[in-house]
Amino acid sequence: MPSLVWVIVVIVAAAVSGALCFYLGGQHRRRTAEARIGSAEEEAKRIVNEAIKTAEQKRKEAVVEAKDEAFRLKAEADREIKERRSEVTRQERRMDQKEEALDKRTAAMERKEEDLKKRAELVEARLDELEQLKLRQTEKLETIAAMTQEEARNTLLSRLDEELSHEKALKVAAYQANMKDECDALARELVGQAIARCAADATSEATVSVVALPNDEMKGRIIGREGRNIRALETATGCDLIIDDTPEAITLSSFDQTRREVARMALERLIADGRIHPARIEETVDKCRRELEVTMKREGERAVMDLGVHGLHPDLVKLIGRLRFRTSYGQNVLNHSLEVAWLAGLMAGELGLNVQAARRAGLLHDIGKALDHEIEGSHVQIGVDICKKYRENPAIVHAVEAHHGDVEPKTALAFVVMAADAISASRPGARRENMESYIKRLETLEALCNGFAGVESSYAVQAGREVRILVQPDKVGDDEVVLLARNIAKKIEDELDYPGQIKVSVIRESRATEYAK
Repeated sequence: MPSLVWVIVVIVAAAVSGALCFYLGGQHRRRTAEARIGSAEEEAKRIVNEAIKTAEQKRKEAVVEAKDEAFRLKAEADREIKERRSEVTRQERRMDQKEEALDKRTAAMERKEEDLKKRAELVEARLDELEQLKLRQTEKLETIAAMTQEEARNTLLSRLDEELSHEKALKVAAYQANMKDECDALARELVGQAIARCAADATSEATVSVVALPNDEMKGRIIGREGRNIRALETATGCDLIIDDTPEAITLSSFDQTRREVARMALERLIADGRIHPARIEETVDKCRRELEVTMKREGERAVMDLGVHGLHPDLVKLIGRLRFRTSYGQNVLNHSLEVAWLAGLMAGELGLNVQAARRAGLLHDIGKALDHEIEGSHVQIGVDICKKYRENPAIVHAVEAHHGDVEPKTALAFVVMAADAISASRPGARRENMESYIKRLETLEALCNGFAGVESSYAVQAGREVRILVQPDKVGDDEVVLLARNIAKKIEDELDYPGQIKVSVIRESRATEYAK
């Protein structure tokens, strides 16, 4: 029992002490919170006061800056207005001056116009007087001559035309006869000797090359997986490979004979080696290209040695060798150049000129064709630039420049080279023409000749080197035959393109037929 009392007392004491502690703690927390709230309110008031002071100071500064900016803008506006007013004043003065000048010019033009009107009236009056006088004179002339004005004009024009036609025909015939007397004998002799003493093989080069294969299975190896080998070959050589149904053969196609030759050499070596893959293809093509450069140099040296031409620049000799792989109308350019060199040398010897210079000019006359696939311009201009670059003699340069008539020949050497080039290009078999274009050219030539008045028929003979024209004798007189031949030749030169020259023969034939009974 006593122990229970003590327990109750302890519990009550603990409860009283806990309540007392809670009450005292709450009072302490309340006093602490009130103190903190008071200090916070004071701090807030201080911050607000400082913010008000700062805002007031900023407002005053902004007002001052705004006033300064407004003053500056006003000053700039005043200055701009002043400048614009000055400019307007100057423009007004200029306009006033222009108006005054325009008024003066207008007044002057009005005075001139009045003067011109007066003069025009005088001129019209004089013209009327002249017209009346002309009519009276014409009437008197018609009365005297018993012929109208139109009849008199036709009679005079007819007589004048007959006299002029006869005079022109006589002068042309005399001029041609004189030329033939002086030039035909020597020209025939020189050309005949040159052609007789120079013989050259006529080669026919195509734009394709055919490579033989050991068997048709090789075509698949050349094509490669998914076509990688043939693409590598076409990319490295710049040629098109044509693989068709032709047994045991591949066709290489390219306008550049040098590229085609590199491709042919490379393909033959790859076929012989058997290892065909892109890396091997590139390696072989590079090696063949270097070997071809050496071959071209040897060809140039051989050509120079055969002609006995010395002192050429090594690069020029290499370019001459490149002509071995260049064709023109199916004619190999190197062989053509050698042929021209020999012909030019022969003709120069007969004329007493420098034979070595003639051979040198003949060899170099088409040197521009070695680079005309790579450089813009005609082969003549390219050849001139090359010769000047390697410091060839000006006479040689002029012969190269004039061999196609681009400039007027001024030296005997230039005429010799021009003649030799024409002989080499126009001899039968030298150049190849497409049959269709050949026939079309002959038909065009005959149609052009038939278009002239008085022509009965025309015939192209000697492979288009000569055209024979038959005229109607009742419409074309003997004097007019010479003029007709001249006019036809002139029109052929102006409208047709052809190698060499074309002989125009006009034939007028009168026939009288009677029967003995």
